[in-house]
Amino acid sequence: MSDQVVTRFAPSPTGFLHIGGARTALFNWLYARGRGGKFLLRIEDTDRERSTPEATAAILQGMEWLGLDHDGDVISQFEGAERHAEVAHQLLAEGKAYKCFSTQEEIAEFREQARAEGKSTLFRSPWRDADPSTHPDAPFAIRIKAPQDGNTVIRDQVQGDVTIRNEQLDDMILLRSDGTPVYMLAVVVDDHDMGVTHVIRGDDHLNNAARQMMIYEAMGWDVPVWAHIPLIHGPDGKKLSKRHGALGAQEYQAMGYPAAGMRNYLARLGWSHGDDEFFTDAQAKEWFDLDGIGKSPARFDLKKLENLCGQHIAVADDAALRQEIEAYLAAAKLPDLTETQSGDLERAMYCLKDRARTFPELLEKAHFALTDRPIEPDEKAAKALASVSDGILKELTPHVQNASWTRDELEHALNSFAEAKGVKFGKLAGPLRAVLAGRAVTPSVFDMMLVLGKEETLARLSDAAT
Repeated sequence: MSDQVVTRFAPSPTGFLHIGGARTALFNWLYARGRGGKFLLRIEDTDRERSTPEATAAILQGMEWLGLDHDGDVISQFEGAERHAEVAHQLLAEGKAYKCFSTQEEIAEFREQARAEGKSTLFRSPWRDADPSTHPDAPFAIRIKAPQDGNTVIRDQVQGDVTIRNEQLDDMILLRSDGTPVYMLAVVVDDHDMGVTHVIRGDDHLNNAARQMMIYEAMGWDVPVWAHIPLIHGPDGKKLSKRHGALGAQEYQAMGYPAAGMRNYLARLGWSHGDDEFFTDAQAKEWFDLDGIGKSPARFDLKKLENLCGQHIAVADDAALRQEIEAYLAAAKLPDLTETQSGDLERAMYCLKDRARTFPELLEKAHFALTDRPIEPDEKAAKALASVSDGILKELTPHVQNASWTRDELEHALNSFAEAKGVKFGKLAGPLRAVLAGRAVTPSVFDMMLVLGKEETLARLSDAAT
């Protein structure tokens, strides 16, 4: 086996990138990237009826949003069908597989009878040891010769050693009677040919490992390191499904969650590094290891996701954050920002990032910088505005006009004005928020004035005072 770590993510293109799949991709990406290895992407598109180009595109877009870059080209499993069949024929030639002429009807009849008699429905083909001279001139499947006694031990990095009695394994079909390879064969051949050293996937594939090991061993290939991770459950402890809310990675992008926050949250979903909750990509790559993955299903918790997303927004680079917000608007099919709005948003970012957990929350706080005059106050802001007279706003204007446009000077001017009027500045803050933003919840009045600039601030004050 290669010294270099090679992992892969191998989704079926039958729908969007499920949040569970996104976590599997992330775990593989972190494991490889943290060890200078390769992270490969294979689309398991052998089910031609259910696989669609749209689903493949959705998976690729979801991974791009999450920042999970892969090495080399995307591999199509379907395109490797000839190579998969070649391996089946090699095993047949070496006597490790055999031709099975049993029809679907015969197999179904056997199972029905076994059920009626309370016996095992595991099909034992009568053709396993048949003399080739007795073979009919008829279509046949190629089956592998499964070991019939002893045990197969799956040495799993998450689940520990899992022992399967070989008498529970059937002679798995490798090649169907129409010559097409089965998924189990395709996976093993692809993983071997791609040099995959570590197979990190959902524990719903755990039983598959025993059957896939038959192929590895029959071909004399190195068995990869197995790591079967528990599935994700909803807050109610049941398998994550549509009833728990959004399931696709891109749905979370369209809801306005930052990718860094989602990566952090998904990494913590079933894996831990001490008590660390918030961490960077660099830390995750350095810390991630298979022994930190728990054996129990993780529970998806939207509040924890939002909390981590808020922390990532707070420390993000302003320009990068603006770009990600623009991508969010496109994903959510909302209007693009104009060039002016984009610049204003970035300049205002310093007073917006704090305590915004999602992009819609941040944009709501940014309303003052993105809206044009005349400012239309919402219901709460209108009430605050009605609590002061137009006269006070008119009187305030020259005080603001004569102030130097620094935070200290603006604070001094507004506090002095409030004192002269015999009121606390808090009394003026609500009406000023209404005047400058048309909202009751905004960044501080002083931050808004600094972002808007002197001319725009005075124009908004003048509009409200008329």
